[in-house]
Amino acid sequence: MSELVFIGTSDAFGAGGRRQTAMLLRAPSGAVLLDCGATTIGGLTQLGIAREEIDAVLVSHYHGDHFGGIPFLLLAALYEDERKRPLTIAGPPGIAAQVHALASAMGYAIEEREWSFPIRFEELHPGREREIGPVRVDTFEVFHQPHTAPHGLALRFGSQRLVYSGDTGLFPDLPDRVGETDLFVCECTYYDNDFAYHVNHRDLVARKHEFRCQRIILTHLGEEMLPHRGRAAFETADDGLRVRL
Repeated sequence: MSELVFIGTSDAFGAGGRRQTAMLLRAPSGAVLLDCGATTIGGLTQLGIAREEIDAVLVSHYHGDHFGGIPFLLLAALYEDERKRPLTIAGPPGIAAQVHALASAMGYAIEEREWSFPIRFEELHPGREREIGPVRVDTFEVFHQPHTAPHGLALRFGSQRLVYSGDTGLFPDLPDRVGETDLFVCECTYYDNDFAYHVNHRDLVARKHEFRCQRIILTHLGEEMLPHRGRAAFETADDGLRVRL
């Protein structure tokens, strides 16, 4: 049986004292981290999840609350875990350059170290499903700040399918991009704020009938959305939530 662990479920600003976006998918043949916000490494430790368990990191887009924790994850794997087996980091075009630039800006340049394990970078392009660690991954463009190369992630593992929106506004084709899936993890930063680049609960409810997925769980909850947890029209995620798939 597969499992999804929500490591961080807040927006970029740590709404409600929660961690930034990260989820661990435990599939039958391994585990992948979906996004890796700056607070991820502390979340893994608090939840008792060994970093060595992670086969790959899948990045939805280049905002720090979604990939800012990667340099810390790499350093901990090197100096604390003495990792030997490869770690794959996959994301939108430019993933290698983005991670190298981020690590350098933080004072932890990747090229200045001898790594005890191979770091493999893989670019993900919409419509080109490929095998990354224990899952098959396809991506689709979403509606968020274009300079961040925003994409949703569609994962297949065994007979199951999971779709994660990444950060996005509610654009017309989203229900079709999600399609028939076991679980759709959808960002929902706001309750009724009309900021174009993020989903709000009011509009998602209005289009609920268009989604063909079996289950929807909301994450990336901002301060406006937090008071509505437990009273929303969909399930909402908290840090540490474990979902059997």
